[in-house]
Amino acid sequence: MKKLLLIILLLKTALFSMDFITLGTGEMNGTYYPTGQFLCKFINKTTINSNINCSVEPSDGSIYNIDAVNKGYYQFAISQSDTIYQAINGIGKFNKKPNTELRSVLGLYSELFTLVTRKDSNINHVKDLKGKRVNLGNAESGTELTTLELFKEFGLDQKQLSFSSSLKITDTEDALIDNKIDAYFFMVGHPTNNIKNAAISIPISIIPITGKEVDNLIKRFSFFSKDFIPANLYKGVNNSVPTFSVKAVLITSAEVSEKVVYTFTKAIVENLEEFKKLHPAYKNITKKSLLQGLSAPLHKGAKKYYKEIGLL
Repeated sequence: MKKLLLIILLLKTALFSMDFITLGTGEMNGTYYPTGQFLCKFINKTTINSNINCSVEPSDGSIYNIDAVNKGYYQFAISQSDTIYQAINGIGKFNKKPNTELRSVLGLYSELFTLVTRKDSNINHVKDLKGKRVNLGNAESGTELTTLELFKEFGLDQKQLSFSSSLKITDTEDALIDNKIDAYFFMVGHPTNNIKNAAISIPISIIPITGKEVDNLIKRFSFFSKDFIPANLYKGVNNSVPTFSVKAVLITSAEVSEKVVYTFTKAIVENLEEFKKLHPAYKNITKKSLLQGLSAPLHKGAKKYYKEIGLL
């Protein structure tokens, strides 16, 4: 009996000393959600020694994730570098409410701004969206934020669309297939099941996003860069498509302990080559690129580890 009580006491002690962390991601058929699962996989390998347990939550995306980190609902989350920049500086959706506690942990992969259309919609350019039914990106997502910035450059207004929506990305492929929308925007690491499923069901196009308007956008915001979506990732899309991209970044709060962030950073960097094999979007990640495209200051725990391995 005494031995049983001792075991229970030890288990309770271990449980109370455990750091339970939640990582906010995105919708399940995007790239954020599986990325969060992979990140947690590596931190959970350290649980016996670190007493850190990581779980993943789907979410509405970048803006929601930043707010959730700020409120302490998530200890870590994934967000677009442009959305992080706006949060840090209190502009855009974060107007006059700068998030001074937001911190970077590591940069992940490039997210490419993607305009998917029904091939029969006669959309060949962003300007052709006038009079069309368009999903701008789900509410509180970085996609919606970037779409609206792009519209400003092209002199487009939502009122010029015959219909605009903020469907969740899980619903956009069905809406396109069922001819309820003509097009949707998606900032995403490629390939993604959302576009794969749409392309299998109906003929689709991915529209080039280029021109002086895009050049102006990149000049205004240094976190954007010219990029292209590779050919042959999706049925019927046989040529590479020019566009622009941002960085997907793992973020946290200054309030999260140095030990937790240090351990998390170390677990990912030490398993980086294994991590890169888990999704095609990760193939260009390097140790140096982990520190590129960061709009928020590094957390002191991450900074400590990067200094130890000579990256800083």
